[in-house]
Amino acid sequence: MLPRWSRVFSHISRASHSQRNTELVRRDLSAFSFRKYAKVAAATVEQSAKCDTNKPEVNLNKMFWSKPCSLALAIDSPNRIEDPQYEGIKRVILKLMLFYSKQSQLIRWANAIYSRVIYQVDRPAIYDVFSLETTFKATFSLLVLHMWLCLRRLKEEGNEGVELGQYLYEIFNHDLELRVSKAGVNLLIDKWMKELEKIFYGNIVAYDTAIGKQDELQNVIWRNVFSDDGTSKPSDGALPFVQAMTRYIRREASCLSLTDKEAILSGNFMFTPLEDTGADTVRK
Repeated sequence: MLPRWSRVFSHISRASHSQRNTELVRRDLSAFSFRKYAKVAAATVEQSAKCDTNKPEVNLNKMFWSKPCSLALAIDSPNRIEDPQYEGIKRVILKLMLFYSKQSQLIRWANAIYSRVIYQVDRPAIYDVFSLETTFKATFSLLVLHMWLCLRRLKEEGNEGVELGQYLYEIFNHDLELRVSKAGVNLLIDKWMKELEKIFYGNIVAYDTAIGKQDELQNVIWRNVFSDDGTSKPSDGALPFVQAMTRYIRREASCLSLTDKEAILSGNFMFTPLEDTGADTVRK
């Protein structure tokens, strides 16, 4: 797995550097560097103290221990996504345009589910809590991890869930292509998308195999999300972050299993918020 990771992400990294230099983007180019995670973890406390004195302290050892609960949104939640209900001539026209067809509904549901994935992955909190750099590799790895959580839960709903999962994957793949292009890869993009697809499926199989084994899931998360040097087990400096993410993933998987079918299929759920870095992470 490591040679493929290195080849794909180093290429995207170089393309991103080149594009950002050309466009004179003000962001720090080091966002796409590949520093050893152990060094990053060791420097976390010192860097956060220098860069952001207002950032709340993250007590990893006390996070993600709370009892799993449903992630379904309340009926009156402003974050709910409902199908528009039209009457009269509008409804007739939309029906003729197949807006209310099964395929159209599945596409809307898949978009809603994916919006929950990117809401969790694209926010700074997840990188802060687990001390991850905001690189393409880290973002891709987190997208895959949360996609796996959703696809795993959808499978529990039988054929309907599996069919919806296919639409969800197509939306993910389209978004990933846009992200790769935005990173500066415009030549041979089909080749790199195929490489990323292989990594995606490899990760999915690894998570499916490891979910029932505590140490194995921890090691898989280390290899797929944190490691950039090919080591099979986390270093001492990285271990607390990997353990915390393993607890987070296990808890989210349990929470999704407790979430009802209607909420899952329609995308009316949200992953546990990570902005709260107190003693425990409890869904509000």
